Amino acid sequence: MNAYLLKTIKSAVSADTVEFVETIQSLWSDYGSIDRYRLTGAAVDEIVVKHVRLPQKIQHPLGWNGKRSHQRKLTSYCVETEWYKSWSRYCNDDCRVPYCFAQAQRDDEFLMVLEDLDTSGYSLRKTQPTINDMHSCLQWLANFHAKFMGKLPTGLWPTGTYWHLETRPDELANLPDDEALKAAAPRLDQMLRQTPYQTIVHGDAKLANFCFPTATSDNVAMVDFQYVGGGCGIKDVAYFISSCLNEQDCETMEAILLDNYFESLKHALETWQPAIDPQAVEETWRPLYSIAWTDFYRFLKGWNPEHWKIHGYSERLAREVLKSLNQL
Repeated sequence: MNAYLLKTIKSAVSADTVEFVETIQSLWSDYGSIDRYRLTGAAVDEIVVKHVRLPQKIQHPLGWNGKRSHQRKLTSYCVETEWYKSWSRYCNDDCRVPYCFAQAQRDDEFLMVLEDLDTSGYSLRKTQPTINDMHSCLQWLANFHAKFMGKLPTGLWPTGTYWHLETRPDELANLPDDEALKAAAPRLDQMLRQTPYQTIVHGDAKLANFCFPTATSDNVAMVDFQYVGGGCGIKDVAYFISSCLNEQDCETMEAILLDNYFESLKHALETWQPAIDPQAVEETWRPLYSIAWTDFYRFLKGWNPEHWKIHGYSERLAREVLKSLNQL
């Protein structure tokens, strides 16, 4: 443990001693790690530190090692630091996030000293969610989107999500033999960016970033805010569903899950934004579900054409979207 890390942790939580427990996971492309530490003399027994250490040599698993990729990751850690510094305090139990004790940065090192959600009762991670699990996650997203609807993403990504077109020109150029999708990409992006009722999106709302409670509760918690920023909330919804379901389940459960999300959004808006008409939001956002899915599909085909999410459901939605655009 380096002196800078030790000093930051001790100062953040007023700890007498700090002991490394384990590395929870390495960060993408070897940009550091998320680690757990045990404390004495502090108000909490354990904390989690997201410790970003910019590598000397970039090692992306799919070969995306260019300057643009590095700058995107660097910006994402600056954004995440700003999220915890200025924005996370506005979340509550309906869109639970870890408490941040401190953020620090020097040269090529970022530190985020965070609440250990495992010790706060959110220790479960799921790879095979039930329908109720998915409803809980969609409820989190609905409350998050409602709370931040209409807010300017100051200090965050102007356009949230890690796959949006402005930051992914290389993947667009790499689209294999799909000129129609390539030509439609700017229009898809514009439809999502310019639709009414913009909010703050999580930007990486996959199942793996949800923390489930050990006790019986509808509430879940969420981590990983590197790509949080402005946007249409339906992007989070489409991406979340894509992270949970195979091709067949997408076909059969789409309507149920969208109905659940918009019902949750209605109640959340009535609580947090009573001046906004939930029906108007739904009428604007629901038709954009297939647009958001196709926008992500466009990224995937250029980034990793062998990805498991490139299946018949994704291809059907993309065909229908492209056909509808040609008829406008």
